[in-house]
Amino acid sequence: MNVVLMVSEGQTEALGVGEEYLAKQSLGWVVTQYKMAIDRMPKVGEKVTVATRATSYNRYFAFREFWLTDATGKECVHVDSIWVVMDRNTRKMISIPEDVIAPFDAEVVKMIPRLGRPMRLAADEQLMEKQYRVRYFDIDQNGHVNNAHYFDWLLDALPMSFLSRHRLVALNIRFENEVQYHNDVISQAALVTDNQEPIITKHRIKMPDGEVATEAECHWQPVAKQI
Repeated sequence: MNVVLMVSEGQTEALGVGEEYLAKQSLGWVVTQYKMAIDRMPKVGEKVTVATRATSYNRYFAFREFWLTDATGKECVHVDSIWVVMDRNTRKMISIPEDVIAPFDAEVVKMIPRLGRPMRLAADEQLMEKQYRVRYFDIDQNGHVNNAHYFDWLLDALPMSFLSRHRLVALNIRFENEVQYHNDVISQAALVTDNQEPIITKHRIKMPDGEVATEAECHWQPVAKQI
């Protein structure tokens, strides 16, 4: 996810509306949801191409797509995402300024595509949990946890015995509330199905007071056994 974020940041810089431009107005782009389809993950050392396009927006939400392709041009990973603009002083979402969005030449729409809500953990489910404290180096330029760290926290709640025998094929993650420096968080996960494909796990990151920061739904397939 760090690569995906770098590509989107690179595009904003190239269009003249990057971090420096936004910081002067105390503004920042914040992602509220990712939906990812994974055909295969790139191998270590493999050369891939990551492309992005801001496709549509309305008053408050912008829709952005990402493609990761291999050397043959085959798509390995596709990511859809929803973004908002945050006022860094008030920490609140604002309507997207025209000068910030215009350079992307995206389509103006009444409603952007919906990505659907991830399946929610139920109160009676058997949970796997891990706790974390947010470090300084977990923070991004908007003053909250870099999105890439959420993926580590979410998946780290699953045991190694599961992660080593399955590969992630789809992910839907929705960011509900900010996590900031020195916050303590709890990553929770539950296995929904393990005897049919896709295998599904549900995830949640919450504060000790119960406030939910992030919810996610992951789909998995068993890793083929080596003969």
